[in-house]
Amino acid sequence: MLSGGTYFFKVHSSLFFIHYRNAPYLNIIKYSNGDIDGDLSNISAVKKFLNELEKGVLELFRVLKNNGYCAILIGDTRKSGHYVPLAFYVMQLFLKNGFILKEDIIKVQHNCKSTPYWESQVEKYNFYLIMHEHLFVFRKPEDGEDLSRVKYSMWQGSI
Repeated sequence: MLSGGTYFFKVHSSLFFIHYRNAPYLNIIKYSNGDIDGDLSNISAVKKFLNELEKGVLELFRVLKNNGYCAILIGDTRKSGHYVPLAFYVMQLFLKNGFILKEDIIKVQHNCKSTPYWESQVEKYNFYLIMHEHLFVFRKPEDGEDLSRVKYSMWQGSI
């Protein structure tokens, strides 16, 4: 990892990089006060957030070259005192819309500004801290590619 969160990967014989920042998601980190149309950081309802994000996933699939890679860094959250596996839902959106999961890289959270606050809430509300995010790396398949070898890295509907 280089400064600024840039990762370099070697996939087959080509080198590519991913540069990430915390994406705006589900009212967790606010990037605007509602004054930017389409800002996902202002959405607090999981279903609405996923519906809006899916529009971007569809566009990304459309513009990405075949055999191209994309990635998203996403974490989970809590609602009403229960764990919400937001990253899992986001991964499913990408798979459902044609992407293939190449990697799930777990980013452990260290020294977050909000950690002291949440540590003080653990005993009060009886939950574990969420101390990780997922960096999902997806690949857009080639037209006509034999996908049987990667079928368990793709959308299955239900297993």
